[in-house]
Amino acid sequence: MFNQQTVAHGIIDLDADDDPDEVMRICEKASNYSSNLSVGHPSDWPKHRKNGLAEDVKTVDSKSNEKYKTFKQFDTVTDHSDHFYSMLGEGNDVVTKPSKDWVKRIQHEWKVLEKDLPDTIFVRVYENRMDLLRAVIVGPAGTPYHDGLFFFDVSFPSQYPKKPPLVNYRSGGLRLNPNLYDDGKVCLSLLNTWSGKGCEKWNPSKSTMLQVLVSIQALVLNAKAYFNEPGYAASAKTLQGEQMSMAYNENTFLLSCKTMLYSLRNPPKHFGDFASCHFCKYGRNILAGCKAYMDGAQVGCLVGNGVQDVDEGDKSCSTNFKGSLKKLFEEFIKEFTRIGVHCREFQAQTWMLNAGSARATASTTLRL
Repeated sequence: MFNQQTVAHGIIDLDADDDPDEVMRICEKASNYSSNLSVGHPSDWPKHRKNGLAEDVKTVDSKSNEKYKTFKQFDTVTDHSDHFYSMLGEGNDVVTKPSKDWVKRIQHEWKVLEKDLPDTIFVRVYENRMDLLRAVIVGPAGTPYHDGLFFFDVSFPSQYPKKPPLVNYRSGGLRLNPNLYDDGKVCLSLLNTWSGKGCEKWNPSKSTMLQVLVSIQALVLNAKAYFNEPGYAASAKTLQGEQMSMAYNENTFLLSCKTMLYSLRNPPKHFGDFASCHFCKYGRNILAGCKAYMDGAQVGCLVGNGVQDVDEGDKSCSTNFKGSLKKLFEEFIKEFTRIGVHCREFQAQTWMLNAGSARATASTTLRL
């Protein structure tokens, strides 16, 4: 019998948005999804530096970099006390007396994950609770989720694989995607939490936990999540639809930044070193992305080769977004400096921004 545990859940200090509690059906076409998803690394920051990414790697603390390299993509751990599905109770289908077939299937899932996980997904399973799993997905480049860490708690029910796994997104109270609710619900046809047909639904003989994780990364955390909302897909490629998508991406990136800060300050068990080392390694790239957006780049334009779509008129970021991002930019500098990221030139950027705001305020006051 498994011991009952008390689960504590943190909430990010931000008013949750009022997005409709509906999502469109996502067609799962990710079974052959590439394992080489990249993380966005802008190449033009600061503008006076060349080969920024190569120089950035050299500045990362060697110990943190080594920890990051040695952090296993798949591993077994013991303490599951903060896992969403750790508690015994109503609604938690805890497997107390697993069948041989169930154990064999879970062991097969472990082998598949250990062998085939993409470079940007990391998984921990539990020695004394084979029914539990935790995963972190790194946000893909070219999306408003780039460089972020998104944690998911998973439970394999007693009837698995006849029934799909239960998946909870550790949201911190934020809804940054139509398919990821602020209460942790993950809407995905592959999980039977949204309508679907044929291959879109969970197939006990073919579907796997790996497919679930890759589907979330590829199909949920995508470049234009606005169109995941039911009824909105029809407006794609229209002027109004694209404008709404851009506005949605701006808000999404702000929420993603909040989530990054929360993940760094309050990482789930067994991912503390990973979160710290991830942001130590990619912190300057995140700051560079924020700077690019404040300079006018469109949210989600960061890809492996740098920033695209900069200063293209109506494709640049809104003024309100830039103001909100400036505050998060300053928080990032404070937190990244604390963990050893070299942020001096970005601190100079904040001084310039603050000086510019002060001059603008003074000018307005004088005119009044």
